[in-house]
Amino acid sequence: MVPKDKGFEKVAYKELYERIRRWASGVRSLGLSRGDRLCIISENCVEWALLDWACQTLGLVVVPIYPTLPSDQACYIVGNCSAKVVVCGDAKQLQKFEALGGVRSMLLKGDAKSIEQIASEAALITDAEWDASIDQVTPEDVATIIYTSGTTGLPKGAMLAHRNFIWMNGAIAGNFGVDENDVFLSFLPLSHVLERANGHFLPICLGATIAYSRSLASLASDILAVGPTILLCVPRFLEATMGRIKESVKKEGGLKLKLFNLTLAQGERRTRHRPAPLWPLLNRIVGSKIRARLGGRMRFLVSGGAALPRHVYDFYTAFGLMVVQGYGLTETTSAFAVNNPLRPIAVDTVGQIFNGVECKIAEDGEIIVRGPGVMLGYFNEPAETDAALDKDGWFHTGDIGEFEGENLKITDRKKDLLVLGNGKNVAPQPIENRLRSSSLISEAVVLGDGMDACVALIVPDFGALRKELGEHTDAQLIGLPEAQKAIKTEVDRINKTLASFEMVKRHALLDTPFTVESGELTPTLKVKRKVVLERHADLVRSLA
Repeated sequence: MVPKDKGFEKVAYKELYERIRRWASGVRSLGLSRGDRLCIISENCVEWALLDWACQTLGLVVVPIYPTLPSDQACYIVGNCSAKVVVCGDAKQLQKFEALGGVRSMLLKGDAKSIEQIASEAALITDAEWDASIDQVTPEDVATIIYTSGTTGLPKGAMLAHRNFIWMNGAIAGNFGVDENDVFLSFLPLSHVLERANGHFLPICLGATIAYSRSLASLASDILAVGPTILLCVPRFLEATMGRIKESVKKEGGLKLKLFNLTLAQGERRTRHRPAPLWPLLNRIVGSKIRARLGGRMRFLVSGGAALPRHVYDFYTAFGLMVVQGYGLTETTSAFAVNNPLRPIAVDTVGQIFNGVECKIAEDGEIIVRGPGVMLGYFNEPAETDAALDKDGWFHTGDIGEFEGENLKITDRKKDLLVLGNGKNVAPQPIENRLRSSSLISEAVVLGDGMDACVALIVPDFGALRKELGEHTDAQLIGLPEAQKAIKTEVDRINKTLASFEMVKRHALLDTPFTVESGELTPTLKVKRKVVLERHADLVRSLA
């Protein structure tokens, strides 16, 4: 389903085949050879998908680049993978490569020299030529190089073969109850492995429907128009949607607010296996209206990319919406563990390991995995490849975890473990998740290496503070004693849920949110702890 005017146009698979054939004809006319790299830097759109499929049929290697990356990082990726062509979503993206020599850069669409226009004018590839080209692509050939966002250092290009995606499609299609009747709404970046593998390749493998959202700004209306049955998302999306729903109901007030809060309370009791006798009735009355805001047909939402806070999970399940959490990395072709929607959900875990995958916990607590989804290696980085993939084929994830029965639980990042001055090891991410669960806290970074206790840098939810304290600039807000007291009250409340050595003893407020553009967030919206620490070194020292 493709956005058209104010609605969506349906495209049958037969027509899709012909469209891809037309795009393959255009790409072929660029003079690229099998194995050459072509970069795509663009926001999501159906043309992005068509170009990707066309390249796969020609044996080209697609290298996606996050459109939010600044010019220097985008140019680094193009140079590192020795790309021959860069296809850009708009003129702003095109400008990033003006000074880059030896590479052909062009627009994706909307211009006389765009690849879309070239495809419309190119000599159509014959059935025999196209079939021969497809047949020459082997399972071991590299399909894509996806550069990991990396919380430190330069990004590394994970090489994923066609067999990695073939295995992933088979593992999910046969075990998770998804089929040709499902409707996927695509809005996560196609430059990310989660959306590319599970929202792009998988639905086509199933014969399912993909609807392409116009933009993040139109996402709410797109969901209502499409009525998806499956939505791939990240915790930040779920948190933001939860916040908007709560705020909307709060404004309505009265009986609606009371019923909403009662449904939420009963639903949370139910998810924790406590008596909730009113939930079935409230679910029909209130839950149905909340589900209607997500299109009314949602079978389940898949959360990946980061840990899902428990209170967010409780919120959705309270209104009869299933959220399944999975775990994987770029290097493992997205997920290799997931809570199966056909089985009871093991809350606070990422579910069961896929059949055919070996996973175990190393002596130091690190999760290591071996199987058909593991990458070939990092492009032109033999030392980095050897560090990540040992001689026995085990990929070292860098995450710390444990098994609860057959379910895998992620406890922290190995390299993020803090070592306090007293020798105590502290996992910061669970503490940060609890801090972010506060309605007054937007972001938190917990630090403490070599210190006597944990400290935190906190970005308040400025919108929430303004509702309580009136209109002020962000810088003015963090200077108000009332704001400082309100945040401290929240920190103290959360500290009561932590072990004594985990408690945040001191904190400071920041008046500027973390962003990708500022370099403090990765393109997948993970905080770059090292960058934050360096940028606010003096402030952190004052907390020590």
